Amino acid sequence: MTAHNGRPGTATARTGGGTVPATGAEGLPARAGRNAPVTGAEGFPARARRDAPVTGAGEEERDSRPEDTVAAVVRQWRAVHPDLDTAPMEIIGRINRCAALLQQAEDAPLRRAGLSRPEFDLLGALRRTGDELTPGELARETFSSGAAVTKRLKQLTERGLVERRGDTRDRRVAHVRLTDAGRDLVDGLLPEQLAYERSVLAGLAPHGRDELAALLCELLGRLEGRPGAVRI
Repeated sequence: MTAHNGRPGTATARTGGGTVPATGAEGLPARAGRNAPVTGAEGFPARARRDAPVTGAGEEERDSRPEDTVAAVVRQWRAVHPDLDTAPMEIIGRINRCAALLQQAEDAPLRRAGLSRPEFDLLGALRRTGDELTPGELARETFSSGAAVTKRLKQLTERGLVERRGDTRDRRVAHVRLTDAGRDLVDGLLPEQLAYERSVLAGLAPHGRDELAALLCELLGRLEGRPGAVRI
């Protein structure tokens, strides 16, 4: 989902660098393989049978919704474990499924440019801030580990997309900035990512988009604020 993190740029889909990885123009750092199935407590497959019986409370409300893969999976789990509350799957399962599909589509132009999503997130962080950043600052901006940022910077430096300079007062500190080639690459990819995201959301009413953004913002804030939040 592309929550831009207030900074166009990123999995998880964060374009041009952002915090969690998912994925999108914001440069979120959420990860998913190109053809990886959606997984979680529900164990979603790429496709699901639609013949499992429906049981439990709230059937009429759920049955009025358009049928999708998640609905079929939830029905199957409710048939297997009628004693369990499967309501969280209705939300988390759809978030996972949307994230996987969005990332698969949005990562395609990155792969053609020879970039991974985390690398693009890092380039995007440098572009949207407009400043030189230290590796530590980049780790915070992209919600990544220091070791992962160091590895990505090495690869991007070798490709001539970023350059480093030492600090005049502390040789242990390095400052990273985009090269002209790096800036041109980000500026060329970002419009394509945003155009795709607009097309995906075009079917939602404006008030629905606003409500969805607010709810996802609340959920993301809770997840990022939890102790032990994963850095990719």
